[in-house]
Amino acid sequence: MNILVTGADGQLGQCLRECVDRSSKDRYIFTDINDLDICDAGAVADAVKRNEADVIINCAAYTNVDRAEDDAEKAELLNATAVGSLADAAASREATLIHFSTDYVFGGVPGNTPITEDIAPCPIGVYGVTKLHGEEAIKRSGAKAVIIRTAWLYSEYGRNFVKTMLELTATRPELNVVFDQAGSPTYARDLASAIVKIVEQRLYEGNEGTYHYSNEGVCSWYDFTKSIAALSGHDRCRIRPCRSWEFPSKVTRPPYSVFDKNKIKSTFGLEIPYWQDSLAECINALTHKS
Repeated sequence: MNILVTGADGQLGQCLRECVDRSSKDRYIFTDINDLDICDAGAVADAVKRNEADVIINCAAYTNVDRAEDDAEKAELLNATAVGSLADAAASREATLIHFSTDYVFGGVPGNTPITEDIAPCPIGVYGVTKLHGEEAIKRSGAKAVIIRTAWLYSEYGRNFVKTMLELTATRPELNVVFDQAGSPTYARDLASAIVKIVEQRLYEGNEGTYHYSNEGVCSWYDFTKSIAALSGHDRCRIRPCRSWEFPSKVTRPPYSVFDKNKIKSTFGLEIPYWQDSLAECINALTHKS
């Protein structure tokens, strides 16, 4: 089986590289912008055809939430138009597209109970709107697809909240972090491992649809930061809880981003790790890399 991966140099793409069993009989084709510009519909169609792709895993996205407010055209191109091209190319080969979306499609949904897949999206801000447009483009294409919404993604790679907080708690005597936004962090390596299982065991066949994935448990950004500091030995930094309004932003962040994951666990037989256990793994990996 041929598996074409786009955005392979990002957080999730690099974790996928590491999770793939080198003895796998499946052929993975890892591509990034220098290999395949997914905004070029012709190049996408050619790559899918030339590589005889059976599965396309799209890890590419415009993820700078704040910058998207001033760069809506590019965000729409990458998060929606390009996704439509991937879906059309998948449909032409009867391949399966695995695509990743976000908790931001629920930015305007009130409540404090875990969000299920049947709740109607209500995005706030350019990022959330364009990611929802990407989901809609896939559905319009008629392609076989698995859409996985995730949240608070972090890893050893690129820029993310964990790496930023590791730096700040190591260099500042005190730090204010919001406590009025709740969610579930997602270790990209856990998500990548789940994707490899779904793909290599062909579990996606007959199970197309939309799913939610994040690590188990709930925390605020404040709780998340406290755990990062404790696990990394940065206890001398005093971390204070504060409210969102104390950090003015162009974007209103989702106040509650806790996913209900029963559907993805029962459909694919997944066991999802607790967020603090996965955070400890990531920080341990980062410590050994430095």
